[in-house]
Amino acid sequence: MSADAKVPGEPIRLVFELTRADHPRLFDDLIRFPKGTKRINRLRVLAYDGLLVQGGQFVAAGQPGSISHVRSGADEVNGVMTNDLFVPSLSE
Repeated sequence: MSADAKVPGEPIRLVFELTRADHPRLFDDLIRFPKGTKRINRLRVLAYDGLLVQGGQFVAAGQPGSISHVRSGADEVNGVMTNDLFVPSLSE
């Protein structure tokens, strides 16, 4: 470990420059947000999702072998429960 290594748990500070020529899709996605917190949070979400895909814990849509949607009996039960939430109460 080098002398410049950070202590685990210490915040990491990043400053970088991104041009559209480098990564057009990423640039277009991030430029939608104003400078500041919203743009930073979007970059965090994209980075975390990328880690999940890379680790195989999450399958990106459109990848070979990805499943678009799996329905189970639990999905149908949850839908019924949600719909029953909006029916008139029994005491009326």
